[in-house]
Amino acid sequence: MKIRSFLLVVLILTVTALPQSARGAASGWQILSPGIEYASFRVSGPNNVFVTRMERNNPKATLDTSLAMGKLSEGRETVSGMASRYDNTINYWDSSWGSRSRVIAAINGYYFDPNTGTPWRGQVQSGWYVKRFDNLEDGSGFAWTMDRQAFIGECVNHISTKQVITYKATGATQPLDGINKARPADSLIVYTPQYNSNTLTGDNGVEVVVQMSQPDLLMPTPRMITGTIEIIRQNNGSTPIAFDEVVLSASGTAATKLLNNAKKETQIGISQEMTNYQASNCNTKITSFDWTKAYASLGGDFYFLKNGVFQPDSNPQATGRLPRTSIALNDTYIFFIVVDGRNPGVSVGMSTHELANFAKDSLGATYGITEDSGGSSTMVVNGQVMNNTTCNFKDCRPKGPAPAAVPTPLTSDNQPLPDTSNLVSADPDAGTLEALVGNGVLMIALEPRIQFQTHVADEKITMMFLTNLRLGPGTNYAVAGNVAAGTEVVVVAHPLNGVLATNQVWWKVKFQTITGWIAEGVHWPYSLSLPFVIH
Repeated sequence: MKIRSFLLVVLILTVTALPQSARGAASGWQILSPGIEYASFRVSGPNNVFVTRMERNNPKATLDTSLAMGKLSEGRETVSGMASRYDNTINYWDSSWGSRSRVIAAINGYYFDPNTGTPWRGQVQSGWYVKRFDNLEDGSGFAWTMDRQAFIGECVNHISTKQVITYKATGATQPLDGINKARPADSLIVYTPQYNSNTLTGDNGVEVVVQMSQPDLLMPTPRMITGTIEIIRQNNGSTPIAFDEVVLSASGTAATKLLNNAKKETQIGISQEMTNYQASNCNTKITSFDWTKAYASLGGDFYFLKNGVFQPDSNPQATGRLPRTSIALNDTYIFFIVVDGRNPGVSVGMSTHELANFAKDSLGATYGITEDSGGSSTMVVNGQVMNNTTCNFKDCRPKGPAPAAVPTPLTSDNQPLPDTSNLVSADPDAGTLEALVGNGVLMIALEPRIQFQTHVADEKITMMFLTNLRLGPGTNYAVAGNVAAGTEVVVVAHPLNGVLATNQVWWKVKFQTITGWIAEGVHWPYSLSLPFVIH
């Protein structure tokens, strides 16, 4: 049986996109997949509101975050582009890599650096702590943990003595000075696969490649996430980062300590901890929020609904009627909410007070936080943009006399809102406009891990066509190199060999000095045979 035909059978349960005619609020909640539903609302204002909700305790659904172009350090992408990028990729939700994420719904995330696309504040993706939240900032954002706890964090801090690397052979420890950022002098930085295809560090310093048993989950001391040292590189930086590896990168005195303690085939442990405080003073601890094993998190803007009570804010970005994107929750559901705006007579947008009333009265939500709104506000369901992103972005209001000058609006961390007026994904007159943003949030239908048993370790395979060697099993991972037609690769032992991801079957192989992942299919000399295992 050909691979494409077989995968049509495997993936036949994929839910098709909702037609535009199915949007009416009168039709009620529509089931998209087990535990995930969609509805649209026509409310006073007038306003069009688009909502997806996920049952918090449904074992077939979860949440995750997305990164534009799959990279933290650079890139901007539409919400629909990110939904496609992460569809049918492998995840770690079952505490092991291999089950797949079918993206059902997606919304845009938080503000970002307009020059690089790097999201502001912090982010957790698929259990990887990929960007630290700002210390002693007044709001950390929304969080979802592997035990299905959801909360809106307030002020957080990373106490330096609780961010450490442990060398398990000797018990020695070393401060972890940061994650996924440009490496300062005399410091140790951890780079994860989400940062970029490599560490971007140049040739100086010491870099240690660590094979991880799991993502670098937030795990407070004395607990730790462990990995095994594979490679030690000195003054030969910009190290590639595979999907299940981290790179410890150090300079100056930190490099000396790393070099003295890191030994090949020994284990290291990574401990990271966040301490929560009330946003009102960043001093009073909140013990009810536990970031341990957070699975998905990102920054947020206005914390507009807390324990069922509206939280007022005098910022004109809160009091004005604008397009809105928000995440809300109660004990039963997580809600994605998008409100259209800037379209008189059709949908004018909401203030945060109006948004709080809608979330509380129409959805029963008790907590809510906004994300990047305005032109970025986008709701995608099964790959289809559901709301009027064109008016949100382009502004369909009639042009009148210039308004009186007002102060430049600021976010709660006193940074000017980024100007995204030039970040469009298409010509203004060519159909739906969608803003290019830095990150997003996803509702996921969980699919089982499927592995084929057609090849074994040390088997040699000759490529029939030029093909890509990737840093992980899926087209969402960067290309590490190319393998020419007629060239031989050798299958490398790995627990995920033969795994199904992004509609292809993947094998870890070695080609000359490069190790990576190749998809079985038209590049291989024969079709798949049938034996496979579903976990």
